Amino acid sequence: MKGEYKTKPRNAIIEYLKENADTRFTARDILNAVDVEGVELDRSTVYRNLERLCKEGCLVKYKETGVNATCYQYSEGHGSCHDHMHAQCSVCGKIFHLDNSILEDASAKIKKEYGIEIDYGKTVLMCICQECKKK
Repeated sequence: MKGEYKTKPRNAIIEYLKENADTRFTARDILNAVDVEGVELDRSTVYRNLERLCKEGCLVKYKETGVNATCYQYSEGHGSCHDHMHAQCSVCGKIFHLDNSILEDASAKIKKEYGIEIDYGKTVLMCICQECKKK
């Protein structure tokens, strides 16, 4: 995001992304949240900025089962999200970045047994986080 011209709508989008870094979101989520804050924003502005941020490596874009929309996750502070798996709490939506080294044995067994390779960057394990278990 360095060297970008910062407009009020773009700043509002980036602010939303940073505040929701541990959850997945859709373009509609951004539109709804920013509208509440009183910033004028249209869909084309949101989609244009999301696509640009994906190309810059600040967002991961994926299609989630059961959601009829493209989902995004802010990844600027996590390095390359395309290189590791994620887990997502099915209750609160929080996303966890997983260390691939703990999954290497399982990945090798899956490859040997089924002849398929896991695409770490597009793999999301569904879970229930400890905070939601306590509730």
